[in-house]
Amino acid sequence: MVIDRYNPEFTENIKRRIIPLTIVIIISFLILLLRIWYLQIVKGESMRNLSENNRTRIISLSGYRGKILDRNKKTIVSIGPSFNLYIIPKDIKDMEKVFSLLNTRLGLDKDELEKKIKSSSPYKNILIKGDISREDVAFIMEHRVDLPGVLLKVEPMRNYEYKDLASHIVGYLGEINKKQLKNMGDSGHDLGDFIGQYSLEKRYEDVLRGKKGGRAIEVDASGRKLEVLREVKPKAGHNLILTIDLGIQMIAEKLMEGKVGSIVVIDPNNGEILAITSKPSFDPNLFAGGISENDWSALINDPQHPLQNRAIQGQYPPGSIYKIVTATAALEEGIINRDTIVECPGFYRLGRGIYRCWKRGGHGSMNVYQALVQSCDVFFYQMGYRLGIDVLARYAIGYGLGRPTGIDIDNEKGGLIPSIEWKAEARGKAWLPGETISASIGQGYNLVTPIQMANTIAAVAAGGTLWRPHILKRIEGINGKLIKKVEPHMIKKIPISYETLSIIRNALLDVVVDKKGTGKNAYIKRIDVAGKTGTAQVISLKKRIYEKEKEIPFEFRHHGWFICFAPFDKPQIALAVLVEHGGQGGSSAAPIAKGIIEEYFRLYPLPQDEMTKVVVADKVTVHRDQGSGIGGRLWLLKVTDRAKSRWPCGCMRTDTIWPRYPKSWM
Repeated sequence: MVIDRYNPEFTENIKRRIIPLTIVIIISFLILLLRIWYLQIVKGESMRNLSENNRTRIISLSGYRGKILDRNKKTIVSIGPSFNLYIIPKDIKDMEKVFSLLNTRLGLDKDELEKKIKSSSPYKNILIKGDISREDVAFIMEHRVDLPGVLLKVEPMRNYEYKDLASHIVGYLGEINKKQLKNMGDSGHDLGDFIGQYSLEKRYEDVLRGKKGGRAIEVDASGRKLEVLREVKPKAGHNLILTIDLGIQMIAEKLMEGKVGSIVVIDPNNGEILAITSKPSFDPNLFAGGISENDWSALINDPQHPLQNRAIQGQYPPGSIYKIVTATAALEEGIINRDTIVECPGFYRLGRGIYRCWKRGGHGSMNVYQALVQSCDVFFYQMGYRLGIDVLARYAIGYGLGRPTGIDIDNEKGGLIPSIEWKAEARGKAWLPGETISASIGQGYNLVTPIQMANTIAAVAAGGTLWRPHILKRIEGINGKLIKKVEPHMIKKIPISYETLSIIRNALLDVVVDKKGTGKNAYIKRIDVAGKTGTAQVISLKKRIYEKEKEIPFEFRHHGWFICFAPFDKPQIALAVLVEHGGQGGSSAAPIAKGIIEEYFRLYPLPQDEMTKVVVADKVTVHRDQGSGIGGRLWLLKVTDRAKSRWPCGCMRTDTIWPRYPKSWM
């Protein structure tokens, strides 16, 4: 059959076929152009990165974390080299084979590794294990041909020089989690990074951490390094200079070894913390390379709670150290004066309730001065009942109790100072008179922390000034340049007159110096220590009140307190010691305080002419000067008959107690 190409019908038929084909071709070209535009313009950067990642890898370089040093620039926390093992998932062809080989040596958690891989980019470095041993490093290097995508990096690791010393102050590092990473936003952190998780390491994370660097390397098809293309060096973080004195911290740790409790040492003139000890403690080095599951389980399941900072989080009944508050309230409210006498027959009766004194048979006639020295319970039972709980609470809060001190460590507890309103709201019950009796000697609902009691006795030492305690002294760059200096901050003045304060202070001196004082075990020759003992009940032991400590089961024994300052004339150091289940504060806590004070003045000896001596004579004539205030000479003691010295320091004994003012007040 012959086709006539010039036939109009044939031409029309061809046109009908060509037009759809042309449209299809045009549409195809348009789609192709749109795809090219999308890949080149819209996804151009992403495609370039993918292409680049096929031949290059970005290796992050950790910034050097700043050091933590004591007030004399002795290093407490530093950095050292660590071998850390990473993987780059994109470069691993056979994950099962690689994991099996590594697991034979390192004992990895497969599920944990898979979670990390799923939550991260295939080109990111994922930490498998930190701080591996040299034997493990040798194994990795020996099998590096069989471990494509496995990367060994030498990185700086936190080194806590003295293991568990000051662990509750410096804190520890931990691997960042997803929630933290999200909350930190664009901070430069990645999964696998270690950040501060506790105490100063956490609070000053932004100051301590350095700035990351990076290294771009060219790799072959198996992910093995060929050459370094470019590098940005990391930057170091700033150093923290603390108020802590390493020598004082060491002796405090040593004296608390084998005990449970806390010590807080403070400079009463500015609120600087010289030492904080909480026992038992922990070794932050366990966390530096990533803590094992067994170690973590052992810490959190330990019944003695080594991770708890008892200095700021432990809340205890204050016991007899609270008598300072009761005495202050009674004197300031005019309930008594210095000479008011109260009889102590060994018990106090209120309704059908009988409240016993710690001394069987009683103390006899007591004024406020003698009651503080001998810690007479009956005297303060009567004062508390006459004052009422709300007045006691007002003075306790005035001393800084029942509120966080504001120390620069996170998670500080505030304790509890009860009142009528508090019980109504918290318990839905009315306040009972008998509860005031217990509260007046620091029992009942009263709860305080060691840092609060250290700050309270520091305020007594400082003439009524309550400073905010702090641990950070200044921040410095790696070259020693000052970045920030922390200035002392005065919280307030305690609501107490100079006359009342002088009675309190002088009574606290005789707590240690007087042979009837409960703090005799803190006596130091040639250094006047003023303090107060406390014995806080764990549970009520009314039937066993006069039993010896050794006869009471350990878990039921009282907590022992001792708070003090020295020297009396010009205080340089104040401290609180708490020994859990230690029994009487005079026997358990006072000797520890003595050891710390002795070490302090061994490190920082007083000039010979400032060594104080307290003279109490058998017969004295007391003249009242008309001057007022600390600047005036309020009391002058004239010795008329010197008795034979019965104390190593040359002090004289007397049954007539007169107030003494420190030399700096005269």
